Amino acid sequence: MKTDKELGRKVHEYLISNRVETPFTQSKLSKQERIELIQDNMEVVIDVLGLDREDDSISGTANRVAKMYVDELCIGLSYDEFPKVSVFENKMGYDQMVVQKDITFHSMCEHHFVNFNGKAQIAYIPNGHVIGLSKLNRIVNFFARRPQVQERLTEQIFYALKYILNSEHIAVLVQAEHLCVKSRGIGDQASGMTTSKLGGHFFDKHTVRSEFMSLAT
Repeated sequence: MKTDKELGRKVHEYLISNRVETPFTQSKLSKQERIELIQDNMEVVIDVLGLDREDDSISGTANRVAKMYVDELCIGLSYDEFPKVSVFENKMGYDQMVVQKDITFHSMCEHHFVNFNGKAQIAYIPNGHVIGLSKLNRIVNFFARRPQVQERLTEQIFYALKYILNSEHIAVLVQAEHLCVKSRGIGDQASGMTTSKLGGHFFDKHTVRSEFMSLAT
């Protein structure tokens, strides 16, 4: 995947200015140093749980977990990995909403470090520019690939698109199931969570909001 560090830096600053950035500090450790440090600490966890690290099924677990966190589940903590986004001039003058449905994502609850998975529905009304369709998926995936809460994930997608498209007319609807509810605690297997963030005409025009909700749900 092509990345854009400079755009990532600008989006990061914009999220900070709108108070929706994830609370994290930029690690000064190299990628390999992070993997090794997480591996060392994961070995301690495995030992404390009483598992045999000499068993061939478990001997590589600490290293696999460390690589999974650094290379996959938490890659969205590095804005060096922000996706390159193609934005095109709206030469055809399209002035109605653009809706992309059912963008699947996998994220991780920052409270318990277990998965929450779901779908995002995104719409925008072009303000001079349109975005490459797959880039919406990549933006959702970037912000999902970090310890998260669903409310903040929704806000981050919204403000990133608001900055990139230079438009107030953005709508984001996120629906997800949380394993921190399903696999522990209350153990509820049926409930889900829905969050939304609406801006511009999606917020202040009832007909536009209703059209989006009818298309998105």
